[in-house]
Amino acid sequence: MPPEDFAYDPHHHASRPAGSVDHKARAAHPNQRIETVRIQDNEESSGAGQSAALTQQDRDIALTDLQQGSYFAPTGHNSGPYHITLSIQESRLVLDILNKDHDPLPSHVLALKPYKRLIKDYFMIVRSYDEAMREGKHSRIEAIDMGRRGLHNEGAGLLQERLESKIALDLDTARRLFTLICVLHESTAMLYRA
Repeated sequence: MPPEDFAYDPHHHASRPAGSVDHKARAAHPNQRIETVRIQDNEESSGAGQSAALTQQDRDIALTDLQQGSYFAPTGHNSGPYHITLSIQESRLVLDILNKDHDPLPSHVLALKPYKRLIKDYFMIVRSYDEAMREGKHSRIEAIDMGRRGLHNEGAGLLQERLESKIALDLDTARRLFTLICVLHESTAMLYRA
């Protein structure tokens, strides 16, 4: 793996060869993408401090990246680009989808239990990254970043698997949605702890 600067990039992943499935899917279906993303959370529930700033940075990057490039294809529909809303209701992730004309498509509800360990690990990595940055330990930052990539890949794979017959996602889109699930879960959990 080539050396990198120590800038935190929550969506960096190992490069894929040109013409990989992700790029082919996007090129073949340019309207099968996400146009807008809305996160339904409690704005007052965001935490304080540097770790919260890193979490907010992850959220902002994921939202921007999803709008700039994604592959999102609900099964049986070719009416994108899509407008999605993510929320947590009764400990379940709810994915509401509108087509390009803002007509609702079927919502998808996923239990969060399969993500529990991954979400916990995500925030442990954010805290570890924050500590390593404050202590100036660049070798530790690099190791944390490698672990973060693996975690995002695992979360993305689980999301793709659980949505397999409902929504086709490329790896980049699944990674970004996984980030938003983690951030949304944490803000909801903080609301209940308050």
